[in-house]
Amino acid sequence: MSTLRNWDYYNMTETFTDLHEKASQGNTFSHLYETIISRENILLAFRMIKTNKGAKTPGTDGKTIDDMKELLENDLVNEVRTKLRNYRPKKVRREWIEKENGKWRPLGIPCILDRVIQQCFKQVLEPIVESQFFKHSYGFRPLRSAHHAMARIQSLINRGQLHYVVDVDIKSFFDNVNHRLLKKQLWNIGIQDRKVLACISKMVKSEIDGEGVPEKGSPQGGILSPLLSNIVLNDLDQWVADQWEVFPLMKSYSSDDARRRARKQTNLKQGYLVRYADDFKILCRDGKTAQRWYHAVRLYLKERLKLDISPEKSQIVNLRKRESEFLGFTIRANKKGKKRVAHTGVISSKRKKMKQEAKKLIRRMKSSPSAENIHRYNSFVLGLHQYFKRATHVSLVFSRLAYDLKPFLVNRLRPVGTLKHPFQPPPFYKKTFSLGTKTIYMNGTYLFPIDNVKTSHAMNFSSKLSLYTNGGFS
Repeated sequence: MSTLRNWDYYNMTETFTDLHEKASQGNTFSHLYETIISRENILLAFRMIKTNKGAKTPGTDGKTIDDMKELLENDLVNEVRTKLRNYRPKKVRREWIEKENGKWRPLGIPCILDRVIQQCFKQVLEPIVESQFFKHSYGFRPLRSAHHAMARIQSLINRGQLHYVVDVDIKSFFDNVNHRLLKKQLWNIGIQDRKVLACISKMVKSEIDGEGVPEKGSPQGGILSPLLSNIVLNDLDQWVADQWEVFPLMKSYSSDDARRRARKQTNLKQGYLVRYADDFKILCRDGKTAQRWYHAVRLYLKERLKLDISPEKSQIVNLRKRESEFLGFTIRANKKGKKRVAHTGVISSKRKKMKQEAKKLIRRMKSSPSAENIHRYNSFVLGLHQYFKRATHVSLVFSRLAYDLKPFLVNRLRPVGTLKHPFQPPPFYKKTFSLGTKTIYMNGTYLFPIDNVKTSHAMNFSSKLSLYTNGGFS
């Protein structure tokens, strides 16, 4: 992996592995600052930021990664160390991006030097906290993805026959993170270097241009924010798991099934949490248990984490009767023989947005049938296929999308292309679509047929995979 190659390039692999191992053994860390400002860690952070697409996005000072590329390595290291001696982050630039529901999400974009500094902190903190995060938390974590979260959901429905879902939506989570509580959570998880905690405190309190200094929240757009969000919600993960999934039993049992049967004889609330960032679900066996979980989680978030839920978006769903939505997918438990299995598709708002984006790219190809615009369209289609092919009903969804788009596609592009069968496409395209599918051929390139996608079974995450353990990829 490129991440590991970068670590090896700066001889940081052993350092991160050692931090992870010590954290796994319950050690705490009071001298992390020296590691954070080490020459190797700073150069590695700069290298990682350079590969980030957002490196070209300027902050309030107007600078991008290109301005820092001109610095010699020694100058870069000295600039980061000097900035941290009396750390005062520059103002954060505010941007707004549209959400799926038509509302707007605030982004906070730090200046490029502050992003490099945040990356320095992230690299050292992540091995420590990764050793203690809940195994079914999948968002913003190394090697994990939305597909692993979906695989876990499907496994609980298919194998566990858990058909009630507690959907909880945290109201403006990133804007409402409690700073004092976050500092305490960092301390409890093992980050006990006071200089490091002071710097993080200044990061989350960075002044937002035009809005002032925030009293709470962790701005989306910062390099460190995703990691901090997982630290905040790790308390919730562990609390939910302790209620049932990892509840300690008085006796030892030989198998998971035996332990499960023993728990069922208690008054515990059976429930399994699956979380991706601030989006999470708890799967239960019956409606009464789901009600208990709903109220328990609402109170825990309010009283322990100082977070509110959105009552209009939070609900209990019986998957036998209604769909639930998660990470762009729809989920339902439909009959198959004597059992019920998870049937997944694509949420309607996402389908609508896919159609709008496809039309936009088609119009662009009509006005300029360049290789760049053609490859942009093909990348868009391939990206949709790669993400949504884990849906069990992906073929139906994309067949309907292709049917709706075909008149628009053909009418717009017939003057600049030809509709034909790709009997001898280039080798790369042979793996992408079948030869029997008609598609537009223009400027020496076939357009990817949007309907030519098949379901690929989602695989559960293997806990043996880790960036931070010896043999983690063996």
